[in-house]
Amino acid sequence: MKTILRILLFCPIFLFPYLLKAQTQTIRGTVLDQQSELPLVGATVQLLADPGTDVNGAMTDADGRFTLQGVPVGRQVLRISYLGYEPLTVPNILVTAGKEVQLQLQLQESYSSLNEVVIDGRADKDRPVNEMATISARQFDTEQVLRYSGGRNDVAKLVANFAGVAANNDARNDIIIRGNSPTGVLWRLEGIPIPNPNHYSTLGTTGGPVSALNPNMITTSDFLTGAFPSEYGNATAGVFDIALRNGNKENYEFTGQLGAFSGLEAMAEGPLNRKNNGSFAVAYRHSFTEVAAAAGLNIGTAATPKYKDLTFNADFGNTKLGRFSLFGIGGESTIDFLAAEIDTTDLFANPEENAYTTSRFGVLGLKHSLLLNDNAYVRTVLSVSYSGNNYKSDDLVIDDGTPFRTNDVNDDEVTYRFSSYYNTKVNSRLTIRTGALAQIFTLNTRFDTRFNTPDFDGDGKPDWWTQRDFDGTFSLLEGYGQAKYRLTEQLTLNGGVHALYFDQSEDFALEPRATVNWQLAPKHSLNLGYGMHHQNQPLPVFLYREQLPDGSTVATNSDLGFTRSQHLILGYDFKPAPNWRLKAEAYYQWLGDVPVEAVPSSFSILNSGADFVFPERGSLVNAGTGRNYGLELTVEKFFSRGWYGLFTLSLFDAKFKGSDQVVRNTAFNGRYVANALLGREFALGSSGRRFLTLDTKFTAAGGRPYTPVNLAASRAAGEEVLFEDQAFSQRLDDYLRWDVKIGIRVNSSKRKLSQTFFLDFQNVTNNQNIFAMRYNTVREEIGRLDQIGFFPDILYRIEF
Repeated sequence: MKTILRILLFCPIFLFPYLLKAQTQTIRGTVLDQQSELPLVGATVQLLADPGTDVNGAMTDADGRFTLQGVPVGRQVLRISYLGYEPLTVPNILVTAGKEVQLQLQLQESYSSLNEVVIDGRADKDRPVNEMATISARQFDTEQVLRYSGGRNDVAKLVANFAGVAANNDARNDIIIRGNSPTGVLWRLEGIPIPNPNHYSTLGTTGGPVSALNPNMITTSDFLTGAFPSEYGNATAGVFDIALRNGNKENYEFTGQLGAFSGLEAMAEGPLNRKNNGSFAVAYRHSFTEVAAAAGLNIGTAATPKYKDLTFNADFGNTKLGRFSLFGIGGESTIDFLAAEIDTTDLFANPEENAYTTSRFGVLGLKHSLLLNDNAYVRTVLSVSYSGNNYKSDDLVIDDGTPFRTNDVNDDEVTYRFSSYYNTKVNSRLTIRTGALAQIFTLNTRFDTRFNTPDFDGDGKPDWWTQRDFDGTFSLLEGYGQAKYRLTEQLTLNGGVHALYFDQSEDFALEPRATVNWQLAPKHSLNLGYGMHHQNQPLPVFLYREQLPDGSTVATNSDLGFTRSQHLILGYDFKPAPNWRLKAEAYYQWLGDVPVEAVPSSFSILNSGADFVFPERGSLVNAGTGRNYGLELTVEKFFSRGWYGLFTLSLFDAKFKGSDQVVRNTAFNGRYVANALLGREFALGSSGRRFLTLDTKFTAAGGRPYTPVNLAASRAAGEEVLFEDQAFSQRLDDYLRWDVKIGIRVNSSKRKLSQTFFLDFQNVTNNQNIFAMRYNTVREEIGRLDQIGFFPDILYRIEF
């Protein structure tokens, strides 16, 4: 805490030399046809600037490119129009002195295609990037990640502000969508699935304590929460569809950044083969805590989190063979918990154990886009990814102080992926997209444990049990076809089918998807969507080996098939005024073929996925069910006239049925989540170079259900034992948190340089939000574990 406070006082010193005269910057971009991605030649790009500016506008060239120079720093609005296309207004473009703005814009051909539509000045910030996603989907940008309170520079924390999402866990960024397990979320990067993009991730999970996705490398992307289009598969809850940004195609630019959570960062970008209009962008981050500890500073913990990540995107521009880009992301994280350095007054510390954790992941991909003609293109992505983690723990009591290895986990997964789709714009009303995805997994995983295992050889010590042992290859194949058809100017149909095949279990699924969008009036629209979705089981569950009485093990979950989910969604959108939106959605979700135990019990896989490990259960069968339903409300004021606001309310109910046929709350049935966020930006002085930003957010969420601890049985077993027949019958207290963020942005008057400094006061009331009720094996009692209290986060950025 003292270290952070010193930095809070020191960083603003850098700001003072640059508080002096007006500055301008350049906006560059490309305008494409939304359906065919053909560059639009001669489109008009206008800056809706304040009176007195010399900037009038520009026309796109033969490649659809445009350049606006002399744009004043601050927030600007662009209007793009083209004959036969619906105009687009792009608000809230942040222009700083230190970095040129790079945009890629898409226009939709008008229904009649006869003449230009009259411009009404409205923006479509709520419209997803993927034109096929027309319900339960929205876009987000990295400027929101930077601006919103409590976000820790993490896109997963950002979407927790959206309706239908619960993330009331301060220690991890698992995303709970409409009461579903976090394992139902699909992560995609540049159109290809990727492994868990978080530091300290483990096999089968989708979240973690620290994100390895660098927001500075991400462009506007999509987040989907249900009934998603046919191109998305092997997911039952939601989709993160992340796109990487291109670098500056004309000039070299650099960024330096310091954040308490995201760490120390250096970023460079610039042109790559100017002849072909190529560019590159690369960024490296290193954990601030590791650097601070190495410098001898007190970081508040003896277990130092060490993590680093690298992200890059190289766009080689237009060639005779099409457009190629090479992209990648990789990260490594380690942490050691040593018993001698643990505070023994901590209820949940274990001074009798050493634990060592290492996690690594990486993705390398090659993307190719080829325009076949004016109306069709093919996009192909080849990638290889690696995901691995090692965990080892030593007991210091069993062997009289000598470290006694109790857990040894080694997971190494290499996946080869091939994705390709063909997109054709038949006419202004009809777009068809068909594609396929093949994933080949090479997995070497082994989990040996002798924690509370039987003593088979009679030496007085527990013996090894191999809980997971697999070294082999398996495949997941997907194919899809979808079409978007505008029946009338007010009525649009989006439908398709997705196929999924997993060779390890020989399971096959065919999934219909359909959405209807009806524009009732210029400000009102109704949306109805249905989707069937399947997902294979988390690998630790699928590969689990059950121990037999003689000490041998056998795989008993290897025949598990897909979990099935069906979404039905009804939505209403109302835009009462420019930059305002009201959205309501009601949904019902049926879950079937859920893994449960063969004998009557309360166990269901629907309750797992929000931790580092999965339940140790064998002999599972696809016989469980579940259902989620709810109502969501969003009232949003997009950033304009210096302020913005977002209010979301989610009311939901999530239940499951195990093999005992009892209907219970799921582990994620918090029943409600409410978020209220408000922000204001002020210009300081008359130069237009200095800005003060204020942002505040309040979150209230229902307490999650939990299973009570059987204290007597836990003491007898030497480990936590729960009342399984009372599964999720009790509920934690509600989660309440108030965050406040203050920032200042300064643009240099003499050079192309800008600086930003944020103070993010998280949980300013120091509310003691409960995390769990757990049994402590050292103290032999049940205790309450609270989440993070008041924490001041920082972020300092310099761009030049």
